[in-house]
Amino acid sequence: MKKVLLYVGVALVVIVGGGFAFLELKKPAMNTPSALKVEATADRLQRGKYIFENVSDCGGCHSERNWEKFGGPVYDGRVGVGFVFPPELGLPGKVVAPNLTPDPETGIGGWTDGEKLRAIREGVSKDGRALFPFMPYPHFRKMSDEDAYSVVAYMNSLQPVKNRLPKTELNFPIDLMIKFVPAPVVSPAPPPDRSNKLKYGEYLVEMGGCIECHTQMERGKMVAGKEFGGGTEFNFKGMLVRSANISPDPETGLGKWGEQRFVDKFKGFANMTYDNAPRMNQSNFTLMPWLPMSQLPEEDLRAIYAYLRTVKPVFNSIEVHPPAPPAAQ
Repeated sequence: MKKVLLYVGVALVVIVGGGFAFLELKKPAMNTPSALKVEATADRLQRGKYIFENVSDCGGCHSERNWEKFGGPVYDGRVGVGFVFPPELGLPGKVVAPNLTPDPETGIGGWTDGEKLRAIREGVSKDGRALFPFMPYPHFRKMSDEDAYSVVAYMNSLQPVKNRLPKTELNFPIDLMIKFVPAPVVSPAPPPDRSNKLKYGEYLVEMGGCIECHTQMERGKMVAGKEFGGGTEFNFKGMLVRSANISPDPETGLGKWGEQRFVDKFKGFANMTYDNAPRMNQSNFTLMPWLPMSQLPEEDLRAIYAYLRTVKPVFNSIEVHPPAPPAAQ
């Protein structure tokens, strides 16, 4: 009997050890980066800036921002230089949004355009590592080819800034499990049909990753049936905010909001700048990119509204700005 138990124990050790070795050695699914060299046309630079700075708010994570002011406006000259996320956000380890400027030593100046495209839409770094999906590449898989080219063209136009940052270091087992998230883009992605208001709104919501912040999370996953219902908590700089319910629920969401009210909410921040932004405090603290999104054309905001009206209503009453974060209670 003792021998049987010994054999079983050894077998379990071998199985567990073999599984761990498999995960350690596993590479994420990936394409070979294309040899494409993106042409930087005027239209692409304009569209790329729009997606990078306004729709997808890439600069919101990959820039240095003044968190003393409302909305955390980006410091002058620090767009795309990267950012180390603070531990109070509750992320699984040290998460770093890398320097995206074309600096060859500390940025992505040594990356090919194909490697940049692969990272944006497939979640694989230049060295073949899986990117932590805090970078919303699962959403960017649906980015059109032309929009992806435009983002790369705009990134290539940024002023190179030397800003050396540490690498992301995730806790076990997240560091192994994220290897299963990347997926190759296997077919051409056409531009969205802007004449179809509903479909274009869906595309913009996807590119903005709105569902990620506006859905309750449990154990790192969105709660099924709670999509766009809000309630995710964000602790940062000693302040607390909860994401709003943006589902069309008439009592706790946007169900009673008309289209113009929705547009006006964003456009109310359109004239706010780095210089005139008020100080941030518990009563107005937000991670919502109001300043960048206030620059969206009304046509795009109306498309977003049209799509949000079609999602499932979620009854979920949210106190977006509670009196104080839990630590201060």
